[in-house]
Formats: sequence, C-alpha cells, structure tokens
Amino acid sequence: MEKIFKKLSCFFVKKWQIAVLDMDRGRWCVEPNPKHIKYLKAENAKGRHILMQPMPEIAQYYLLIDDINWSIIKHHHCNPDKTWKKGRLVIETSPGNYQVWIHSSNVMSIDNKRYWLKRLRSDPGAAPKNRWGRCPGFRNRKAKYRSSEGGYPLAKLIWVDWKYQVTVPQVKSDQKLVKKICRSDSYYGDNSSADLSYAIALFRLGNSEDEIKKAILKERCNWKNHKGIKRIEEYLLRTVRRAKELCED
Repeated sequence: MEKIFKKLSCFFVKKWQIAVLDMDRGRWCVEPNPKHIKYLKAENAKGRHILMQPMPEIAQYYLLIDDINWSIIKHHHCNPDKTWKKGRLVIETSPGNYQVWIHSSNVMSIDNKRYWLKRLRSDPGAAPKNRWGRCPGFRNRKAKYRSSEGGYPLAKLIWVDWKYQVTVPQVKSDQKLVKKICRSDSYYGDNSSADLSYAIALFRLGNSEDEIKKAILKERCNWKNHKGIKRIEEYLLRTVRRAKELCED
C-alpha cells in the first residue's frame, strides 16, 4: 500500500489529497501520508469510501474520465501496439469498470474538460469541477458490488505514468465543434445516461427545460421502465433538473 501511495504522489507531483466519504455524514479530508493507511483501511472496512484528487492549485492540469469499460480504454488510452499512452493513471474501480486520470501539460478550463469528457465517453453525470476519484488499494463499498459472500471488490492500480504529460488540445466552445446534437451520439447501451448526456448538451446550447423535455420525448423510443404519462413526466423532470445542476457547477 505504501508503494501505491508513492506512485500516486509522483503522478500528482506531491500535491494530492485523500478523503473519506460517508454517505450519511459527508466527506472529510485526510493527509495522504502512509502513517494514515491503517486509519483509512479501518474507515473503509466500516463501509466508507476512500477517494482522492489533486490539490486545487493543480486541478486544472488533471482530467478524470469516469465509469468506462475496457473497450473504451483500448480505443482512447492505448497505442496501436497495445502500450499505454503517456500521462495516464488507470484504476479498475470494480470488475470491468475503470477510471483514467490524464495529466495535461497545459491548463484546462471547465468547458474544455466537459468537451473532452464527452469525447472520451466519460460518465455523463460526472461534472469535471472538484472531481474525486476512487483511491486504489481500498474496497469499493457501493452496495451494488457486494458479493454473495459479503465482500467488496478492491480498486486496483492498473497503470501509472508520472514521467510524461499530455498536451490536451484547447477548444473554444461546444457550439463551434458540434453542428447538430443527437441523442444517439450519447447512447452506449443505457437510456438514462443517454438522456442525461443529451440534456446537458442541449442546456449548453441554450435550450430551455421544456424544449429539452420535448426533445428527449421525441428521440427516445423505449419507455418500458417508465410506463404512464405521470411516471414519464416525473422522470423527465428529474433528468432535466440534474442536467441543469451539472451545467451550473
């Protein structure tokens, strides 16, 4: 575990922090010192999540891509010869699910991060401002990952490169890069995620809440999980409100 801390410290140029997240009590920060490993493991064993992020003064140089699969990893983060691209920190947060941190050589604005998160197929519900990632070496205590024996998967450090950085291209605005927004552009097998991503994109293009609801209704065909006008309306309201919150972060 101490070796993992050392590697993380190198990747985040010794400017990083760890947090303990309790879903009821909130989050509190802990210095990423090896002497705190026992405390963090104890908190993790109590059902709390152990997270990490770069310090605010260097956060503009780091991008976190969340909730992606191995196919996306190979397409965006590996070279044709199957070696890793530079400036990456890759973590398997649960079997088949990954987070990737990219260390940029240039400052990235929030809008620029949003654009690249979409291009790299990150979780559309994960806003780029003040992002926390899962710390490797600790258990992922989400209830949905609990095994029949009562265990939880270990977040694993798959790859880290702290020697190099990546030049992330700057973009002026989403509007100038996207001629037409289609819901199908955001669909990777999950209707809820596609709706949220689509709503976020439409908000950033200046559409109103009512216009976004109508657009989702028009483009989504499968409503088997939300039968009835009332349930669909409640779902649309939740989705649009969440998209608006993420756009205002």
